[in-house]
Amino acid sequence: MSIQGMRPLAEYKTLVFDCDGVVLNSNQLKIQAYYDVAIKFGANKTQAQALVDHHVKFGGISRYPKFEYFLREIMQLTVTEQAMHDLLDSFTAEVKRLLTDCEISPYLHHVRNENKHAKWMIVSGGDQAELRDIFKQRGIDRMFDAGIYGSPDNKDTILARELDAGSIVKPALFIGDSRYDHQASTNAGLDFVFLSAWTDVEGWQDYCANHQITVFNHLGDLS
Repeated sequence: MSIQGMRPLAEYKTLVFDCDGVVLNSNQLKIQAYYDVAIKFGANKTQAQALVDHHVKFGGISRYPKFEYFLREIMQLTVTEQAMHDLLDSFTAEVKRLLTDCEISPYLHHVRNENKHAKWMIVSGGDQAELRDIFKQRGIDRMFDAGIYGSPDNKDTILARELDAGSIVKPALFIGDSRYDHQASTNAGLDFVFLSAWTDVEGWQDYCANHQITVFNHLGDLS
């Protein structure tokens, strides 16, 4: 575990969380959902795996450009509104089913109780309406009093917008598990920590070492 460059947690006025792999143990479930939706659409196993590989490579990115890539580059089809609608609807239904029962970080309430002074926010690549429904259903939506945000806006757009609106007050910490989480938070001027326990990023150890990123195993290590 590295703690280089991180302030004491009590100094942060805002904590920004990614969802998948941070709050929810859902990375592997999302991988399965991409594979199943591709097969249902008519892809063969090789094509479905190609979508999964693309998803993992671009962790933290919205599903919208991933399915556009799937249609255009993998399936060699025209990206139509109907095809995107079918894929997105199928994926949303599958994700809602899987995330209804997936594991919530067992340390979430402890960290919230230890940091009552800070505003909490979700900034995810997941669909915004879907996230809000799932968090409400799981009984954790009120913990994130600064808002729950996701696609179709990307993380760079969300962070810039919420900084301008004053919803993110610095010093702020972004807690993520992907390269894009690190890049987006750095671009926005937020401190960053990487959680490794549930990440699906290949070679995360080298990436974090090369960029001198603070690494923790899980949320419980923060406090």
